[in-house]
Amino acid sequence: SSCGTATAVSLPCMFSQMTRSQYDGMAAASEENVLDILQRTGVSVLWRDNNNGGCKGVCERVPTEDMPPLKVPELCVNRDGTCHDEILLHQLGARIEAMPGDGLIVLHQLGSHGPTYFERYPADARTFSPTCASNQIQKCSNEALVNTYDNTLVYTDRLLGKAIDLLQTYADQRDVALIYVSDHGESLGEHGLYLHGTPYFIAPREQTQVPLVMWFSPAFATHARLEVACLRHAAGTRSYSHDNLFHSLLGLFDISSGVYEPGLDVFAGCRLP
Repeated sequence: SSCGTATAVSLPCMFSQMTRSQYDGMAAASEENVLDILQRTGVSVLWRDNNNGGCKGVCERVPTEDMPPLKVPELCVNRDGTCHDEILLHQLGARIEAMPGDGLIVLHQLGSHGPTYFERYPADARTFSPTCASNQIQKCSNEALVNTYDNTLVYTDRLLGKAIDLLQTYADQRDVALIYVSDHGESLGEHGLYLHGTPYFIAPREQTQVPLVMWFSPAFATHARLEVACLRHAAGTRSYSHDNLFHSLLGLFDISSGVYEPGLDVFAGCRLP
């Protein structure tokens, strides 16, 4: 489950040590987040952004790259001026190679943000039809709207696949891993609601239930002492939230800190001695 129903809340919250019940935006802006802590311990951190809303202050103190100004021809073709998310992989290999030791790269997608869902994916990712090629989504049938949204998921799946393929090319030199998590969900007409940003206490699960997907190279799992079968079992039997991200990243990088809480580390219960 997400910390908020919009990027402006969820993004700072998920990288903060505060849980959703404790979260205070002003407090989060005045203290270190997990990226700051990782960087201070010697981890090379890079934030690559393809979201026109920016990083909401999360990346202020770490190296950043704003990708749309690169205007990669085949990826920046949308009428609304946005670029498809594969631009986040543009020259990513060079960025990985430039990192001398441990590193964390954040790829901030535009993802499935509406209402111009049809702009979020290229034509060759159009798997479901009919689609809604308009920002006037109320004029489209529900079938067309859902198909268009589902095509954005097809494209995100492709992006994750390409990211993993890239990481695997480095698996002989580095321990590599990928974690994917959405910052909020989206309403597509359920309960008469569209888009996102509904106040949390009345928000439907469509806006608060988010995917969390993880991939580890065999060497990463071995050296991080992760019991993958245990993680798979936990994924099917336990519930997680954005509260877990801060502590899980500290745990993966084996960082000792007074703010680290093992009970909120997704991996703590599946870490071998």
